[in-house]
Amino acid sequence: MFIGHFGVALAAKKLAPRTSLGTLVLAAQFVDLLWPIFLLRGIERVIIAPGETAVTPLDFISYPLSHSLLADFGWACLFAGIYKVLRSNSGGAICLWFVVMSHWLLDALTHRPDLPLYPGSSTFVGLGLWNSRAWTIIVESAIFLGGARIYARTTRSRDPFGSLAFRSFLALLFLVYLINSFGPPPPSERAIAIAALGVWVFVFWAHFIDRHRVVNAPPAEQIDLFPPPDQPQAP
Repeated sequence: MFIGHFGVALAAKKLAPRTSLGTLVLAAQFVDLLWPIFLLRGIERVIIAPGETAVTPLDFISYPLSHSLLADFGWACLFAGIYKVLRSNSGGAICLWFVVMSHWLLDALTHRPDLPLYPGSSTFVGLGLWNSRAWTIIVESAIFLGGARIYARTTRSRDPFGSLAFRSFLALLFLVYLINSFGPPPPSERAIAIAALGVWVFVFWAHFIDRHRVVNAPPAEQIDLFPPPDQPQAP
């Protein structure tokens, strides 16, 4: 899954309004940003195998440190813990934990059974949505567009950059998704890792978007799921 992860990050802004969209995107893509580093170091392996599934020509031979359920649980705890220390935002940290963990759950939906439960596990998980190109595009696009709609309704532009950057962000992500879905296989495993590191562009882009948008004031009757801590009153 690719744009579906971004859809989760966009939707999460409603639950964590004080957390930057850049941080939410980083959380949603965190294990996929670790993965190319492990590939380049030879710690994890992928091979190019056209026809492996209808959607991707990649055969994920081994990625227990970035994509096993137990490892992702640990990464989620680390990510949320660091955010809590740096930002003192408990609500945002909880939301980020779920966003990091959502990556494994969405991958379990799309991958064939190649996701280990823990490093060294002989049990692998995957429902195989990638075996159908049409259903993959329908499901992933629905998650992405739903998240984009929630983010658009949760925030508003403070200047022209807020609208332009947001729309171009969505358009380029969808274009990259279509190229990945219908384009030729990558030339090499190293090229896969380098291209995967390009997701950092979208992390910084999302941060820029959020700096040029503001969160809409919630209705009076709406309950904030993650209210900010009470501020001490001056004597």
